[in-house]
Amino acid sequence: MTAQKVDILGVPVPNWVAPPSPDQMRWGDEMQGRYVRLEQLKAAQHCDDLFTVFAADTKNQIWDYLPYGPFATAADLADWMHATCTKPDPYFFCIIDQATHRAVGVASYLRINPDSGSIEVGHINFAPQLQSTIGATEAMYLMMRWAFMAGYRRYEWKCNALNVKSRRAAQRLGLSYEGVFRQATLSKGRNRDTAWFAAIDAEWPPLQIAFENWLHAENFDAAGRQKRSLSEMTNPVLVMRDPMLAPKE
Repeated sequence: MTAQKVDILGVPVPNWVAPPSPDQMRWGDEMQGRYVRLEQLKAAQHCDDLFTVFAADTKNQIWDYLPYGPFATAADLADWMHATCTKPDPYFFCIIDQATHRAVGVASYLRINPDSGSIEVGHINFAPQLQSTIGATEAMYLMMRWAFMAGYRRYEWKCNALNVKSRRAAQRLGLSYEGVFRQATLSKGRNRDTAWFAAIDAEWPPLQIAFENWLHAENFDAAGRQKRSLSEMTNPVLVMRDPMLAPKE
């Protein structure tokens, strides 16, 4: 039997066509969910609502692992938005509660590289009322869905290695652990080691099924409690798990 020849130069990617960047989109229903919708972040439209809902976190913990904030006034938040959120990369979204039509959070695409087909999700900041809700998960699903359906090959999540909640969230969403980059950067005058997670296009079909099954109304009881966890559904897709999150014996 002849041994199969190994391509030492990498798997060919024939007929590759770079996907669009988010700033080239005329957004329609792509970011419409049952619980939330995402629309391009605009200071004039969203700043006041965001400042109000962010202020509900009286301990300012939502800003702990972000390289900016907290902001003392709505004007300060607006200044940051004008300086940071009007560029094609990062491309910021405001998360809108479909029931109230009010802003409840922020997230962005960043390090957008259509030529290689990679895109990252980040700058995630959920107001207390959005945290741990179905809508929070749906927002992340909508962003991942658009990236892969647009043709991206790789979807990344990077966070401060000390941010255990973010690491747990990434793995729950079906992104595989890829390691920690030591002393990757500085944030607010402190060292930041960065934990990396990612999903690739071959993993998207089973992840999409997992998300849609989890989000289905039949997965929740009358009190809104889930019957099956998303982690249970995405776990089989993971190619590597975060050792920090491993159960202790």
